[in-house]
Amino acid sequence: MNRPAASSRPADDDVRAATARVRRRFRAAPETEASTSRLRELVLEELPLLSGVRLEEVVRRLASELTGLGVLEELLELDGVTDVLVNGPGAVWIERRGRLEATDVFVDRSQIIRAIERLVAPLGLQADRAHPIVDARRPDGTRVSVVLPPLAVDGPLLALRRHSATAVPLEAIAPPGVVEQLRDLLARRRNLVVFGPTGSGKTTLLNALLGELEPGERVVTIEDVAELRLRGDHVVRLEARPGSADGVGRIEIRDLVRAALRLRPDRIVVGEVRGAEALDMVWALSTGHDGGCSTCHARGPDEALDRLVTMCLSADAQLQADAVRRQVRDAVDALVGVGRGPAGVRQVRTLHEVGVDGTTCIWNIDRGDGAC
Repeated sequence: MNRPAASSRPADDDVRAATARVRRRFRAAPETEASTSRLRELVLEELPLLSGVRLEEVVRRLASELTGLGVLEELLELDGVTDVLVNGPGAVWIERRGRLEATDVFVDRSQIIRAIERLVAPLGLQADRAHPIVDARRPDGTRVSVVLPPLAVDGPLLALRRHSATAVPLEAIAPPGVVEQLRDLLARRRNLVVFGPTGSGKTTLLNALLGELEPGERVVTIEDVAELRLRGDHVVRLEARPGSADGVGRIEIRDLVRAALRLRPDRIVVGEVRGAEALDMVWALSTGHDGGCSTCHARGPDEALDRLVTMCLSADAQLQADAVRRQVRDAVDALVGVGRGPAGVRQVRTLHEVGVDGTTCIWNIDRGDGAC
């Protein structure tokens, strides 16, 4: 469609009225026409005198509102933002460079529900009273977590987490001496478990560690929601599948661990162990698949080992706790603790060797020179 030459700049009131008409026409269009290119055509029809820069601004804003997540998408794209958090109707929070801060963006219940629908529907999932908890990944890698009422008492909850597409170097997370020790553990194909609380940088460190591997190594990654972004010629990514409401089609992490053993891995990486899959992972690491890595939620090294033992025991009630504890300690060679520093920066805080009698501290950031 040819645009007439701009003779004057449309007034703000005219632009607002025209964009309102575009919204109505776009929402009334068949779903097959609901695209950004169609949106641009409608804006051109309603505002043929709009300048190129202003045109793109209007189209971008409408596309974000009508086909994306509106202001939530814009917040997620801000420099340094990794998380956008909606705690029900009210102010939206973000995490930027390791610190939580409230924004001047406010959302009501209908906006939250609309954003959740746009997030989960393209992924073939449902978020409703029958499915009040949804955990998924968008095609761009953004992790989506949803909890709906009545489980969420104060209104629908939405958390978006976007990991940087640029890998963080190991030197940015750990001091030089620890970097060398971690590289040595990788070179000697020691099995590592990274532990720490939620949001402490476990996945970030795992990405940095695995970025140190030789490109030719065949690495199989297994995750509940795929977040690891590894370089290499032989990186195989596996992701669990939630299945339908009655469990049809569900593929759990422990199923993928077993499948990974048949894929000729040089290293197996389980993004995070949360349950019975810990037994399959420990078994794999104990039977010749050295150099593996995983993460778990824990506040300290001994708690990390105890959690692994507990998760293994949850897989089979016939297992003996002492035998499982020995196998876990045989399988795991080192524990790396991560957390946030005073400025909110994620960093390696402790390093421990694992032996038959428990854990031995190698390095601790809180001890001045790092000596344990």
